[in-house]
Amino acid sequence: MAQIAAIETGLYRIPLSVTLTDSTHGEMTAFELITCKVRDAEGAEGTGYTYTVGRNGHAVADICRREIPDLVVGHEADATEAIWHRVWWGLHYGGRGGPVVLALSALDIALWDLKARRAKLPLFRLLGGFDISVPCYAGGIDLDLSVDALLKQTDDNLAKGFRAIKMKVGRPALSADVARVRAMRQHLGDGFPLMADANMKWTVEEAIRAARALLPFDLTWLEEPTIPDDIAGHARILGAGGVPIAAGENLRSLWDFKNYIAAGAVSYPEPDVTNCGGVTAFMKIARLAEAFNLPVTSHGAHDITVHLLAACPNRSFLEAHGFGLDRYIADPLVLDDGMALAPTRPGHGIAFDWKGLAKLAG
Repeated sequence: MAQIAAIETGLYRIPLSVTLTDSTHGEMTAFELITCKVRDAEGAEGTGYTYTVGRNGHAVADICRREIPDLVVGHEADATEAIWHRVWWGLHYGGRGGPVVLALSALDIALWDLKARRAKLPLFRLLGGFDISVPCYAGGIDLDLSVDALLKQTDDNLAKGFRAIKMKVGRPALSADVARVRAMRQHLGDGFPLMADANMKWTVEEAIRAARALLPFDLTWLEEPTIPDDIAGHARILGAGGVPIAAGENLRSLWDFKNYIAAGAVSYPEPDVTNCGGVTAFMKIARLAEAFNLPVTSHGAHDITVHLLAACPNRSFLEAHGFGLDRYIADPLVLDDGMALAPTRPGHGIAFDWKGLAKLAG
């Protein structure tokens, strides 16, 4: 087995073609991409990445550059579990979340990409392989769009092959949210998978009221109705609101998800491979959800996550995220009548346009 010889980190600020908004983060004009390349002693490479919504990217990149190499260089590249624990505990006192776990996620993704490349297998096969086709939804970041613009965006997504849609809620007046969801349901028709995402906007009581108001529109789920720190609040919303709850994009470890699931606070656990601890942690979260008979969904990084959900018998929907990398990768996500297809190239199959990214280096 080859040892890790070097780690290379990149930081890029990628402008969005359209300013995006949600109820908590406000206007987003760009996102930060932090890449992590791992090279082994035989010259093979794997690539991982994480991202932010516009701030803290330098902190993540500094951890990749300054802290992680001393912990992993010289160790066996295939020992993903051992390396994960070495970094997690090596940085634990100043970590347990935040920039540290984002950096660990990028490293872990790179190691799994390297392992799959060396095995000459697509990542989803290396992880067990369940179904190459994964149901996929378009994750709109569209809170401030007019109803007409929202419906046009939806038609554009339907034309791209999406057969499930998520929209934003969390406007100052609940009546405005209800009107927008009603318009979407009428536009899409009964039975079409429709999700709504509040981005942590409400108090528990506000969320219960909103869930009850949205109940007639048959939402697949209501996402992040309140802050991620309030596990008991999520359980109350799920019990009293009557709408399934998705949550997890702001949870940072297997143990965070364990606490949510054990408390009956989530219907659809929703890890993000770029911030929950990477492939190693994501797959444990998915297996934990399976043990509790819960479907697992995802947040962000769809080009990697399609592999992970393709290895899970309890997968539900893959999110095709608004922060897409299509302009900077060779082979964007492929859809076939609402199903995302896991690439069959070795590794995760993402080939970055490094020359194009170099112009955006931070």
